[in-house]
Formats: sequence, structure tokens, C-alpha cells
Amino acid sequence: MPIALNETTVAQAAAPATYKLVVRSADEAVKAIREQLGENARVLSVRQLPSQGLAGLLGRPRLEVIAQIATPELPVAMQPALGLPADDRPASMANPFSLDRSRLGSRDMPAGLGDLLRRSGFSASLVGRLEAAPELSGHDMKPLHRVLVDVGTTLGAAARRRAPRPLPSRAAFIGSPGSGRTTALCKWLAREMFSHHRTGRVFKAEFDRPNPSEGLGVFCEALGLVLEHAVPDSPLPQSGTEFAYVDMPAMSVRRPQDNRPLLRYLDTAQIEGRVLILNALYDQPVLRDAYAAGRDLGATHLVFTHLDELEHWGRLWDFLIEGELSPLFLSTGSGLTGDLVPDVVGAVMRRTLPGAPVPHLS
Repeated sequence: MPIALNETTVAQAAAPATYKLVVRSADEAVKAIREQLGENARVLSVRQLPSQGLAGLLGRPRLEVIAQIATPELPVAMQPALGLPADDRPASMANPFSLDRSRLGSRDMPAGLGDLLRRSGFSASLVGRLEAAPELSGHDMKPLHRVLVDVGTTLGAAARRRAPRPLPSRAAFIGSPGSGRTTALCKWLAREMFSHHRTGRVFKAEFDRPNPSEGLGVFCEALGLVLEHAVPDSPLPQSGTEFAYVDMPAMSVRRPQDNRPLLRYLDTAQIEGRVLILNALYDQPVLRDAYAAGRDLGATHLVFTHLDELEHWGRLWDFLIEGELSPLFLSTGSGLTGDLVPDVVGAVMRRTLPGAPVPHLS
């Protein structure tokens, strides 16, 4: 008898204790498996169903998920998958939320842990490190939800090795064109003034390249601040305010030599905090190049923007556990206030590995 869950249809397949789910999203599959089949259910295969007619082409894709519940009469270690010998069993698959629906084909796709993580946006190098990690050995013998918990524990331990650093009171916001650096500065300003009741000064730097910031000027006026112009080749003026933030011109990713005036100003102005803004939608090679350009400018902290438009957040882990910058916040919307998530590692953990323990960074 079919089991209904919103738009999810669950029908029993031919093999005993094996079920076929036809869903509209991987999130629906996860919910159906947990609520209707239990935590011990294993996902055996996933495939995208072919579209039917014009409505199918324009509508959301449908996924067919095959899941199996362990037979209670046999110990877990002795249970074959769909009656096949152990050597012929499909590799265990993690919860379907990790699958990149846009890259699924129209065939069955049994996948191992590494394949799943890559489909979630994890880089090949990080997947290789995880597969080789001693604490994840034997993952193919465990239920998949437990494997994901182990992966999360490993990533959380790596993130805890770098203690978060508070942002200095004198800080500049840097980034490439389109990164959202001015919007990120506005979000941080609003947080400092509304949540922490701090006040300070805001500067705009231009040098030999334009730095349009009409929106920043209006926003500062709304906060009761005055947007001041930074003077090249001179330190920021000392004052009794609690912070001094600088909106910098866009840095160049392709021509690092063009960033020398920016670096010279940051050093001359004695700006200790340097927040690198990265657009999370950019391809991984572009993100790495922008990260390297920011490091050359002495970046100390990191902000990812456009997270509301990014489906798979796994690509962020490389920068959170391998990079040297302290995560400051995630920008999850285009508004000048709000949509700011300061718990970066926790948010990425919950998005990529639901159910895994969230590390507490001190």
C-alpha cells in the first residue's frame, strides 16, 4: 500500500523489505526515509526519472530512490543487499540530500561515500583526504547516516584546530568586483550598531580606481554616521570611537600587480583587520585565485556571500579547514541588514551534513 508524504510517493518494490520512493527533491527523500522506513534504512540507488512531455521539461525533476530495511531475522553484518552476494552489492549511499540533482543521469547511480561528497560540492582533494582518514575506515560497513556523522565529526575536529579571532577595531573590507564587499560591510555595520550597540567611523577609499558607494553613504546616514574619504598614504585618524571600517576599491584577481596601491594603503593606514569577501557562486578555481589575492593583501578574516543562491555548500569546506583566514560570517541575502550568519562552520555543517555534531569553536 503506498505511503503518502506531501508529494512523495512510496511504493514497495519486488524484493522483501525493499522500497521505491518517487520524490521531487532529495530533501523529501531524506524525510520519507527517516519517518517511514526508520534510521536503519539503506539507500541502494538513485536515478533521475525521464521527463514526460512539455510539463515534465518545465517542472522540477523527479528522483527514484531505492531503499532497503534490514531483515530482522539476520544480524546486520549478514544481510545481503537485494539477495546479491557480498561482492556484487552496490556501494552504500549517503542520505539523498547530498546528491547534486542537476548532475544526476537517467540511470541507476549507486555511489560510494566519495562520490556522494563530490556531488555535494566537496573538492576532489578533500574527498581524498576524508576517504584516507583512519577514523573513517570501514565506512562501507556502517549505515549511511552514521557514516555522515563520522564525516562531520572529522571535519568539525579539523575546524576546531583554528581558534576564531575577533575582528580588530580597525578593519578594511576587500574583494573582487561582484563579491558583495560593500553589502557585507553594511551588514556588519548594522550588526555592530544594532546588536552590540557600538559606534564608530566609516571610510571610503578610492586611489586611482573608482569605488562607487552611493548606497553605503545613504546607509551610513540612516545609521547616524558620516561616510568619510580615506586619505591615501596616511594612517586612519585616531578617535575615541569603537571601530573604524574602510570600504576598499575592488582588488584584481588576474593582475596581482594592480593591487600594490591597496596593500600600500592598508599598511600605511595601519589597518590590522582585513576582511576578504568571496562570492560563493564563483567556480572553485576562481575562488582559490581570489583567496590567494586576498592573502597577498594580508587578509585576516573571511566572508562568503550569495549563499542564498548556492545549492551545494560543500565547496566551502576547503577554505574553512585548510585556509588560514578566520571565518567572520556568511551572507545569506542581499539586504543591507540581517541575512548574516556568524556561526560559519556550524551553518555549513548543518547544510552539508545534517545530523552531524556541530563543533563549538572557542
